[in-house]
Amino acid sequence: MTTKPLLFLRRCALLAAGLLMAAGMASAQQAGHPSKPVNLMVPYPAGGPSDAAARIFTVPLGRELGQQVVVENLGGVAGAIAAQKVLAAPADGYYIFQGSPNEVILSPLANAAVKLKTEDFRLVQPTTDAVMVFVARKDLPANSVDELIALVRTSPDKPLSYGSVGIGSLYHLILEKMQQQTGIKLNHAPYKGNAPLLQDIGGGQVDFAVLVYSAAMGALAEQGRLKVIGQLGAQRSELLKNVPTVSEGTALKDFNYTIWSGFMVPRKTPEDVVQKLHKAVVATLADPGVRSQLAAQTQLAAAPMTLAEAQKFFESETARYRDIAKSINLQPQ
Repeated sequence: MTTKPLLFLRRCALLAAGLLMAAGMASAQQAGHPSKPVNLMVPYPAGGPSDAAARIFTVPLGRELGQQVVVENLGGVAGAIAAQKVLAAPADGYYIFQGSPNEVILSPLANAAVKLKTEDFRLVQPTTDAVMVFVARKDLPANSVDELIALVRTSPDKPLSYGSVGIGSLYHLILEKMQQQTGIKLNHAPYKGNAPLLQDIGGGQVDFAVLVYSAAMGALAEQGRLKVIGQLGAQRSELLKNVPTVSEGTALKDFNYTIWSGFMVPRKTPEDVVQKLHKAVVATLADPGVRSQLAAQTQLAAAPMTLAEAQKFFESETARYRDIAKSINLQPQ
């Protein structure tokens, strides 16, 4: 054999060895993942139910991952600003997004400036299920959703105002759908988050809203600063046995909605990293302390899913909410 073929074979062997070494190093790096603190992005200001839930997870999830989990709050555009920041970061598992249909499904349908696609995210695991309610200022002369609708009809020249966490948010869509079904007209006041909106309802600046029921809301209701006049689940929640569902009335039969949130990562995140995150989140959800703290915040721990089940659930929810947006002719603005 001549010298040139020998040199060629030697170079091939060195190249193969180098590739194997690089692959081994990458595998070792991912085996040690995470090797630094992990950011948990909450797409609303501090103080709301999303923020409260996230902070319940940080310590036990950090314990499962072996690294500190740090909450970051970033409100605006119904949560889409935070979602886009997570997508702009490296897809390496160090940015987890606490998302719901509001931010990752509805915001691209409502806001032309939002460039993300639902398919850019991967749902690792749903984390919480929450009940949505109609909450009104304390002196609104309506104590049920039927009475609210009747009140609007008696004064068509003076529409009531309702707040939401932004145009295209689920809360906005629900009340647009209500107007479509009942023929009433309302004035929309978008906010950057639940906490400032709840504060303004308590102060009487906004007439009512559909929001996630929270411990803060319950405290304000007990103090007589606002009132909860209906819930949107198909059945009364264990958390709100004395509050009727909307469909128990006559004006909005079969008007049923619930909302979930979950931990998501960019779709290009390596599979083994996603599997580690999934294992850690499922273990955290099984922690009795986490479950009791969520219940204290009037949220329920979501049932565990496999990654395949989570993907199927995410796809079905995407189709569902896109159908709602289409039914009210929601256009990007």
